[in-house]
Formats: sequence, structure tokens, C-alpha cells
Amino acid sequence: MIIDIRLDGIKHSLIEQENPRSIAQILKGTDIDRNLVLSYKINHREYVNEDYVPDRETLVNCITYNHPEGNRIYQDSAIFIMAKALHTLMGNEHSMVVEHSIGDGIFCEVFNTERFTEQDCARIKEEMIRIVEADIPIDRIEVKTEEAIDIFSAMARKDVLKNLKYSYQESVHIYRCGKFYDRFIRTLADRTSMIRSFDIVYHAPGFILRFPTSDKHGEMNSFNLPKKVFALHQEHDKWLDILRVHNILDINELNDKYEISQFILVEEALHEKKIAEIAADIITKKEVKLILIAGPSSSGKTTFAKRLSVQLQACKAKPIVVGMDDYFINRDKTARKENGDFDFESIYAMDLEFLNMQLTQLLNGDQIELPHYDFTRGVRRRSNNYVKLGKDNVVIMEGIHGLNDTLTESIPANRKAKIYISALNQLNIDNHNRIPTTDCRLLRRIIRDHQYRGYSAEETIIRWRDVREGEEKNIFPFQENADYMFNSSLTYELGILRKHAWRLLKNVPPSSSAYMEANRLLYLISHSKDISDALVPYNSIIREFTNGSIFSY
Repeated sequence: MIIDIRLDGIKHSLIEQENPRSIAQILKGTDIDRNLVLSYKINHREYVNEDYVPDRETLVNCITYNHPEGNRIYQDSAIFIMAKALHTLMGNEHSMVVEHSIGDGIFCEVFNTERFTEQDCARIKEEMIRIVEADIPIDRIEVKTEEAIDIFSAMARKDVLKNLKYSYQESVHIYRCGKFYDRFIRTLADRTSMIRSFDIVYHAPGFILRFPTSDKHGEMNSFNLPKKVFALHQEHDKWLDILRVHNILDINELNDKYEISQFILVEEALHEKKIAEIAADIITKKEVKLILIAGPSSSGKTTFAKRLSVQLQACKAKPIVVGMDDYFINRDKTARKENGDFDFESIYAMDLEFLNMQLTQLLNGDQIELPHYDFTRGVRRRSNNYVKLGKDNVVIMEGIHGLNDTLTESIPANRKAKIYISALNQLNIDNHNRIPTTDCRLLRRIIRDHQYRGYSAEETIIRWRDVREGEEKNIFPFQENADYMFNSSLTYELGILRKHAWRLLKNVPPSSSAYMEANRLLYLISHSKDISDALVPYNSIIREFTNGSIFSY
């Protein structure tokens, strides 16, 4: 019997054994530090603890914090421990809401208390440390739905109860740690002692639970709050208050009551209003002639650029769209990554000298011939497309490097307007189960990749880790350079994406390394009800990923 051991998806060793042994016993003969392993993934299909005994040939993937799945397990487990600490300190009187990611942490608020203070943060951290040092098991248990309702009724968890009462399942999985219970839709660590490094930073009106960024769970980095992104989150939170929704169940109820159409119109109107405000403000700055738009994958940059162009025209400007991708250097000169793939996401995959020369000429009033990049052959060609900037013209460029000043270093700052766009979802399943922004963008990309590029969900999921690494390197470090920020998230979009993504995710084979991720996404979207595509306006950002947009791409 062969046990295929992998560490964060990378082949580590093959161990042959005659008699079944637990994973803990099997790993004793390897150099893998079990203290760093948050969970073990068996044959791409399920998470188990180290007591699991494989009784046939098995692939055992040891998941650490350095892996995206391990990172998710660590963060959710830290949130669970924080919830337990708050329950110990404040009982059932308080209500904690996990709201959104920010920097290297998660922003949370505590309600039903007079005033949450910096001293309260210190008490929570102290209690969390005590829980971690106590090394308490975190047990995933299955209980009858009626029993779960009794448990969470006693804890005054109205947010969980609302979902349970709409559940058609006879039983549900919940987590228990001592006498504390909570419900999490994702996997948690097996013991509290696995969450060794964290911090809590007071930031009125709530606090930020921070996580380590190194793969060794070392010291926390110094904290730098991304103020502009945080303000964008807070603005969206006000939108949710206007719309009176904070979780998926609220959207489902609007759908059930046939009120979702008006809701969609109001939310889309908020989007249009924000785009119009950005366009109007840019126009007041007469010296600005270059508008740069950047954001992570599947944020809706292309549709945003087109809608911004419409609003600029409404302000009597005449936009000229210049394709950033047409300034790639020839493929044979493109640097490669360590794995041998071309590094197309590096800023140095762009012909920076040529780009800056053309932009300088254009902004000086000269006529230029825009390039055209032949992606099939990997070379730049002539386009015979000549442009010249007139009095009312502005140039729009969108791409991942738009906020990096190295891209347009020859253009004076006062001649540029930089816009950051991202789908910063703040919709929750319940108070402790947020829907990560990354998941919404991944669902968008799975649908678009299939619709326009012919990729399977499996292929997109497998590529997603590289996409995320590119974003961490080339986009997020520059987001605070933006002059304007736009949140492209639509609160109702899971109801639209669900039906498009469901079949694609179901087609991921059980033998694939993407299988569990596909199942996790299926479980996420199962909380939402379908919303008809016919209710979505034809200029909506979400139509960039489904179909029927009024814009051509």
C-alpha cells in the first residue's frame, strides 16, 4: 500500500506500508513538521485530522498556512477562537459581526454594548491567548437541525437561527470547543493551539483581527491601515444600510417577495451615481489628460472603463481608449518565472520606454500611431490607427499596472488620474461567516473563462493561485496610490452567478486537485437563490461575466 505524501500540493515522498497506520504515525518518518499542518486533505476529496488511518493507496496533502486553503483555515479558526473569547467575556448580550478583509486582517464590530473600547480589545486578545495555550479540541459534530436550533437559541444567535429555520436538511454540521458552539461553512483547525500568531488592533467603531503573513507564523509585521480601501468599505457598508441587506437571506427574501427587481435598480443606480461623480470630478481638473484604471482579476475593469467613458462624454469630454496590453514587449524577450512560464504579469513585460514616449507625444499634442499586439505570434505590429489629442480629449488606459508610477513615470502626476476598482463584497451568510471578495471574483472568472475563452472551471481554479500571487505582487501594494476608488461588487450578484457557475463547478472531476475547491464554491452559492438574468440592466458590470451586455468586449 503506497501513501503519496504532498506538502501544500507539492510532491514530498512516497511511503510504502504493509499495515494501516494513522497519518501521525506515517509522518514520523518524514521531515514534515506536524505542528505546522492545519489539516490533511485526502485524495482531493475531504479534510481529516492526523488520527485518520488510510486503509488503501491514498494521496495525503499536508496543508499549512503557506497554502491558500491553509490560510483560509487559519483565518476562520482565529475568528472562531475570537468568537469564543467574546462569548466568555460578554456572554450572549453582545453581537459580533465579521465585516470585511482589510490589509492583513479582518474588520469586525461588536454591537449591543455601550461602547467598544481599546481596553476591550486587550481583554479579547488576552482571552484568545489563554484559549490557544489551553490547546482545546475544536470538534466538528453533526447534530439534528432541531438540536442546532436549540443550541443557538440558547446563545441568542438570531443570525444563525434565520438560516437554520430556512434549512431543509435533517441535520447540520456545527463546531464545538468546550461549551462554546458556532457554525462555520468552511473547515477549521483541529485544536486551538494551531492558531499561534495573531493580533487585535482597535480601530473605531470596531477592531481588526490581524493574521501573520509569513509561512512560518513568525512575528507580526508592523500594521499599516490602507485608509482609502477602508473608507471604500465603509462607504459600501452605508450602501447596505440604504438597501437594508447584510446577508444572503435578506436577498433571498427580496426574491421570494418579488421585490428584487426594484432592489437591483437601486443598487445599479448607486453604481451609476458613483461613476458619474468620478467622471465629473476628473473633468474639473483641466490638466488631467490620462486616466489609468487598475484592479485585480474579474473586478469589472473593462465595463467600468466603458461606463466611465459614457459619463465623461456626458460631461462633454471625448475619451480615447488606449490598450495597455498592446505595449507588451515581444514574447521572445519576456522574462520567465521560476517554473519556466512567461511572466506576463510583471511590469517589465511591458515596453515601458516605448509606452512613455508615445504617451508624452500624445499629451504634447502630437499625432501617434497606436501599436497592436499580436497575441497569437507574440509580437507587436503596426495598426495604422492614428490618434491625436484635441482640446476635449482624454486618454483612458486600463490594466493591472495602472497604479504603479513606474508604468508612466515620464507623465507628470498632475496630468494623471488613477482609479482603483475591486469587487469588495461585504455580504455575509451570517455574523461570523463572511463571503470573501476573492470568492466572488473567482466565480466571475470561472463563468467568463468558460463563456469567452473555453476554459473549464477546473482549469480556472487551478490557475487562480498564480493569478492571486500576481495580484499580491503587482496590484495590491499600489492600491493606496489611487486618486479614486470604485467598488464593483453587486450585492445581488451571487443569485445571478449561481446558475451560470453551478454546472461548470459540478463538472470538476473527483480526481482533480480542484475538486474540493469546486465543492466549497458550490456550497457557498447553494445559500443563494437564482435571480433571473432578465432583471439585470444591460450595462451592468455583472454582464461582463455572464452575457447580454450592451458593450462589446
